[in-house]
Amino acid sequence: MIDKRSLHFGGVDVPDVGFEAARIVILPLPYERAPSYGTGSQEGPEYLLQASAQLERLDEETLIDWTTLGLHTRTPPFLSHDPQTAVDQIHTQARKVLETGKFLLSLGGDHAVSIGLVRAAAEIYENLGVLQIDAHADLRNEWNGSRFNHACAMRRVVEMVRGDVVPVGIRSFSPEDYEVMQHCGLHPVYAHEIDPLDDTWIDRVIDRLPETVYLTLDLDGLDPSVIPGTGTPEPGGLSYRQAVRLIQRLGRDRRVVASDITELAKIEGTQVSELAAAKLATKMMVNFAGSQVSEDTAVKPAAKSNGMSQEYVLI
Repeated sequence: MIDKRSLHFGGVDVPDVGFEAARIVILPLPYERAPSYGTGSQEGPEYLLQASAQLERLDEETLIDWTTLGLHTRTPPFLSHDPQTAVDQIHTQARKVLETGKFLLSLGGDHAVSIGLVRAAAEIYENLGVLQIDAHADLRNEWNGSRFNHACAMRRVVEMVRGDVVPVGIRSFSPEDYEVMQHCGLHPVYAHEIDPLDDTWIDRVIDRLPETVYLTLDLDGLDPSVIPGTGTPEPGGLSYRQAVRLIQRLGRDRRVVASDITELAKIEGTQVSELAAAKLATKMMVNFAGSQVSEDTAVKPAAKSNGMSQEYVLI
């Protein structure tokens, strides 16, 4: 039997370097309260970590070996059933990591976990901006009896950050959500505005963000054909490649200090959602925290010696 509290990213074959030596700290947050539709996000971190053990070590685009970036997976905290208390607990956990200057990658859990995470980042980084990849605006003031529900996550975020908040992939929102967008000057890049054959929409996203950014990725921002395992799927979302290209540009043009992946809900009999989510986690690692890699973390083809074959060597 797997000890859920001892799982770490990449599985037993990937070294966990410990907190002090880590460049990237992974924080599992098994939290779900009062979901709107489907359930299961509380187990999302567990299934994502299990799936991560199936990934190959090399990122196929950068050729960075993400296992050498200095990973440490925290023990999942026991979180309160009271939403506000849980948010405070998450904030405390995140701040302990962020004040050391390490990159924080958090794994939800429902989207409410982002409230505490962004609060911690905003306290440390003065002009923090937030990029939200999501199907839903999540701008309600209260939902299911709480101001700290997943449907209120971005309302709380907008209230606490000084930099711009840029929602991407939005295709489901209420009249209240839309009113808040107008009042707060939010300008989403709606899903229907994203041309599958033209990436200029990414320019619009990056141009609106300040230098220092937090990325929150609600997995329902991607199309259900990519990630069906989420509590509130919406048709017409981003493709996997569109999400990756956005992550790459964000890492190239901005300083990303932390990110989260939320709303993974296991579907029995298939591993596609958790594997895709784990792969996106590695894309964040190599593009946000792996841009200044040492020479021994990448591979490249050696020069052909006889015109017949090609060897690969560490450089």
